[in-house]
Amino acid sequence: MAEQEVVLMKGNEAIAHAAIRCGTDGYFGYPITPQSEIIETLALLKPWETTGMVVLQAESEVASINMIYGGAGAGKRVLTSSSSPGVALMQETISYMAGAELPGVFVNVQRGGPGLGTIQPSQGDYFQATRGGGNGDYYVIVLAPNSVQEMADFVDLAYELAFKYRIPAMILSDGVIGQMMEKVVLPPMKPRRTEEEIRKECPWAAMGKRADRNPNIITSLELKSEVMEVRNNLLQEKYRKIEANEVRYESRDCEDADYIIVSFGSAARIGEKALELAREQGIKVGIFRPITLWPFPSKEIAALAKGKKGVLVSEINAGQMVEDVRLAINGAVPVEHFGRLGGIVPDPEEVVNALKEKLIK
Repeated sequence: MAEQEVVLMKGNEAIAHAAIRCGTDGYFGYPITPQSEIIETLALLKPWETTGMVVLQAESEVASINMIYGGAGAGKRVLTSSSSPGVALMQETISYMAGAELPGVFVNVQRGGPGLGTIQPSQGDYFQATRGGGNGDYYVIVLAPNSVQEMADFVDLAYELAFKYRIPAMILSDGVIGQMMEKVVLPPMKPRRTEEEIRKECPWAAMGKRADRNPNIITSLELKSEVMEVRNNLLQEKYRKIEANEVRYESRDCEDADYIIVSFGSAARIGEKALELAREQGIKVGIFRPITLWPFPSKEIAALAKGKKGVLVSEINAGQMVEDVRLAINGAVPVEHFGRLGGIVPDPEEVVNALKEKLIK
């Protein structure tokens, strides 16, 4: 077995390297802080010279997401990235892709809002990602990395899930994970698929007319209400299947814990240190980290909370994931929220103090 190469890089750079190695056919994006290193790294690496991957800076986020729509419709592995205000501009086309059942991968390196807000880190796009920020009844798969390694790993996972279920997939990062530097093992090189391989894997793709078949038509439009209802119900069936099979999470020290901290992404890294500080003070604390924010690990959180004295949801926003945690626990134990706003990242000591003030008292 060949020895793995360990390299030091930013989370955003890891996304770019992984995109090339995971057989991406095209990246279409637009620079915005704090994720601009993704397109900058791709420009430096020049994958069009080595793998044939297209890298294009579009004139706007709206243009880039519609390029993703077109590439996905042809069965290609396509990727875009942005930050919070840019992803807001993409929501219409993400809804179109969900309605047309097209696989595509989107990276959101979150910054503070609302509006243009700040360029500092935030987790304020949780609702935007997990509730389907565009119109209609739809979801996208949402993966929340909390390390540079997961930034690299989740590119291939996002493609895998997107194509397995014909659904858009989002990697929901933030300015902490995007900008921090850590050691990472990059994924092995995966060759881009041939046209015949794409036709075999994606028989639904619009790849032009051949003598042996009519062209596929990619659309989310249906004028007959009764037909649209059938299509919507099929989407809901697919979402239930994803909820049953694709939930991912991590937990630590929860077996003997009196209190559970629930956090995702960079907040979970802070939560792990808070756990250690609390244990040093004699407070038995465990941590639960949702990795898939949709599908959300509701059943797992509910089971874990049984018999505990309380749950603290720590996230870098005004209180968003806490709503899903409260729905999951359904009043069985107290659930409180702690968060910082304006791009301020809390210290572990603040999380421990919040735990004492809100639950232990």
